[in-house]
Amino acid sequence: MPTDLPNLLTLSRIAAIPLLVALSALRLPWGDVAACVVFSAAAITDYFDGKLARRRRQVSDLGRMLDPIADKLLVGAALMLLAGLDRLSAFGLLPAIVIMLREILVSGLREYLASLSVGLPVTRLAKWKTGVQMGALGTLLAGTTGAAALHLSWLPVQAIGEIMLWTAAVLTLVTGWDYLQAGLHHVGRPPADPPHRVPPAARGAGVAGGLTER
Repeated sequence: MPTDLPNLLTLSRIAAIPLLVALSALRLPWGDVAACVVFSAAAITDYFDGKLARRRRQVSDLGRMLDPIADKLLVGAALMLLAGLDRLSAFGLLPAIVIMLREILVSGLREYLASLSVGLPVTRLAKWKTGVQMGALGTLLAGTTGAAALHLSWLPVQAIGEIMLWTAAVLTLVTGWDYLQAGLHHVGRPPADPPHRVPPAARGAGVAGGLTER
């Protein structure tokens, strides 16, 4: 049901996007701090919605549909904000492009495999990628102006955020390649019945509770 707590948490990530955009568009130090807080709170719900759904046995088709959509909308909005408001250097823009392209790749793979009634499982490495990525985006949304507002101007916040973004981009390439291999494994095969899971092409598989990556 849409009113189940896990689904409400998922929907809150989508609802947070207009507020995130408005706060960042203010171009004020405390607006940047608030944007970081809103983004971080929204990102944390990605951990709790899945955990609560499994614990309460409230896993639903609506939740499975909305969860990856909410994740991609939130990440895409943050990346476009940072790029559009000139909050990324040339060094930081490259990993942002890699991350966006990988999101499109995985979405296409999932759509193709869904037509074959095949699921694409989330690897443990992909969960780590998501955690680093969310941390990087939150840091960059605060930026040096937000750090100054918190009297933390001595911290190289921009550099830290962009290094984290590069780390996420490297993990993005690794996990994206794994997913691509898993997708290519099923090219030309007839649809499976009943649906089954694709074994991850490489590194440590795991679907334990935590940040999910789609």
